[in-house]
Amino acid sequence: MPGKKLSVVVTRRLPDPVETRMSELFNVKLREDDVPLSKDALVSAMKEADVLVPAITDSIDAAMLAQAGEKLKLIANYGAGVDHIDVATARQRGILVSNTPDVMTDDTADMTLALILGVTRRVAEGMRMAQSGEWKGWAPTAMLGGRIAGRRLGILGMGRIGQAVARRAAAFGMQVHYHNRKQLRPEIEDALDATYWDSLDQMASRVDILSINCPHTPSTFHLMNARRLKLMKPGAVIVNTSRGEVIDENALTRMLRAGELAGAGLDVFERGHEINPRLKELPNVILLPHMGSATTEGRIEMGEKVLINIKTFADGHRPPDLVTPSMV
Repeated sequence: MPGKKLSVVVTRRLPDPVETRMSELFNVKLREDDVPLSKDALVSAMKEADVLVPAITDSIDAAMLAQAGEKLKLIANYGAGVDHIDVATARQRGILVSNTPDVMTDDTADMTLALILGVTRRVAEGMRMAQSGEWKGWAPTAMLGGRIAGRRLGILGMGRIGQAVARRAAAFGMQVHYHNRKQLRPEIEDALDATYWDSLDQMASRVDILSINCPHTPSTFHLMNARRLKLMKPGAVIVNTSRGEVIDENALTRMLRAGELAGAGLDVFERGHEINPRLKELPNVILLPHMGSATTEGRIEMGEKVLINIKTFADGHRPPDLVTPSMV
C-alpha cells in the first residue's frame, strides 16, 4: 500500500518512544487509558483501521473477524505469541498477521532463573518473614533451602527461550535435560550439554526442577496434567514462564497443598489474571503478574518490531515477521 498513510489503531498503551514514532509515521489512534478493550470495541477498531495493533489481552476469534469488514489488512501483534488470534481465519479473509519474535528471549530466561532460585532458596518466604517483623535473628537451621548446582533441570520446550534457559542453568552448574517435539541438531545439543528425552513422562519422573517453555497449542493444553504431575518427585519444583494453560492448575494446587511437590514459581496462569485462591495461600509458591518479559528495553524493542512490520507492509512488501497458520 505504498503512498498511503495507513490508519492504525492501537489497543493498549505502549512505551512513549514507540507511540511517538508511530504517530510520526501513521494516522494512528492511541489509547488514553490502559485497560483491555471489550469485544464490541475491538470489532469497531477493526472496522476503522487498515492496521490493528493488539496485545495478548485481546482475543480475536473467527466471529469477530467476520465483522471486521474490508478495510483491515494487517494485524500487527504486539507480542510473540499469537494464540489469542485466529490466524487461519484472518488469512482466509485476506488479513495478514505479524508478531514480534526473538525480543523476549533473554528477559524471559532471566525470569525463569529468578523463579528457580526464588523457589529453591525460599526467597519469597524470607521476604515475608523479614517484612512482617516475624524474623527473630539468624539460626543454623532456619529457612533452609536447596542448592541448585548439580540438580537436574528439565526443560519442556527447547526453542529460543528454552535454549537461553539451558545456557543460564549450565552457568549455575545444573544438569540440563529437555523434551521437545524434535530433537535439537547435534551441534546445538552438544553446545548446551543437554540430554534429550523423547518421552516427557520419563523426563518428568527424573528431574529436580521442571521449566515450562513451550507455547500453548491444542496439543500442549494440560500437557502437565494430574497424571504427569504425579510422576514428578515429591521434592521437585515446577516453574512456568510460558503459558498457564500448559499446566492443570487445579491438579498442581492439590499436589502442592498435599506436599507431593516441593514448590512452584508461576508467572502465568491457566485463567489469565484469575489465580486459584488456594494457590495464593501456599508459602512454597512464588506468583508473579506475567512479568517475564517486562523490561523497558524489551518492550521498546517489541514496539520497534511492530513499527518495522507496519512500515514494510505500507511500502508494499511482506512484513518480516509474518505469521502463517502452520506456525501456530
